[in-house]
Amino acid sequence: METQTLSGKQDPVVRRITTSDVIDALARGVRDFQAAPLYGLVLGGICALIGIAVIATLFFAGMPYFAYPIAAGFALVCPSLAAMLYEVSRRLERGDDLSFGAILRTVTGRSEVRWMGFMTIFVLIMWMYQVRLLMALFLGYSGMSATLPAFIHTVLTTTPGLMFLLVGNVIGTILSIVLFSLSVVSFPLVLERDVDFVTAMITSVRAVTLNPRPMLLFGLIIGVFLLLSVLTGFLGLVFAMPILGHATWHLYRKAVAPEALPATRD
Repeated sequence: METQTLSGKQDPVVRRITTSDVIDALARGVRDFQAAPLYGLVLGGICALIGIAVIATLFFAGMPYFAYPIAAGFALVCPSLAAMLYEVSRRLERGDDLSFGAILRTVTGRSEVRWMGFMTIFVLIMWMYQVRLLMALFLGYSGMSATLPAFIHTVLTTTPGLMFLLVGNVIGTILSIVLFSLSVVSFPLVLERDVDFVTAMITSVRAVTLNPRPMLLFGLIIGVFLLLSVLTGFLGLVFAMPILGHATWHLYRKAVAPEALPATRD
């Protein structure tokens, strides 16, 4: 029995992939970045500047303890930030116009892309709220009012601080896995096809559960790229964002079968 989307169409067909497909998708992502570097450099540069500005604002506002959670939160919102890169890869694949206006119109014209973006922002807000809750539970008010050196000392040398760090990272990892499963295929899918965002997220989860090892490898690659970007003061995002964005499009191409053409009558 065929399953259908909310609009009555047949669900996208998910295919099995291998770790070799992940490596190939990454290589194709690098080639797309080389073919259209301006878009990647601009988007990566904007993301880097946003990251630097947010961290600087936290220090200026006396809330440096939020720097690490915010830096980790970049992993949660990256799929929505890379939407334009998916469209660049799609146009390179088809040989279509690469003008900024055409790409922007396509991305902003898809309401389902916006809904997916709202979903990632919601998860980021949940992430920040749970950090604040855990901080209150384990460290109390003193943890939020301490200077950065005192806060780091408390977190790394006391039992409540270590528990805060452990529980926070476990919850953050779970949220990252959930959002990765919901978004790794869904963003490119709603950008290319006329499907609702719920169907797209279900398709993404199906792709992850059907291909746990390759998807785990891709998730780890994303994590390493983002970690290196944070360690370089977000400057690494200038190159990490475009490579990962283009690679995600090609991984989607491998994990989801092309849309079937409607049958014609003689």
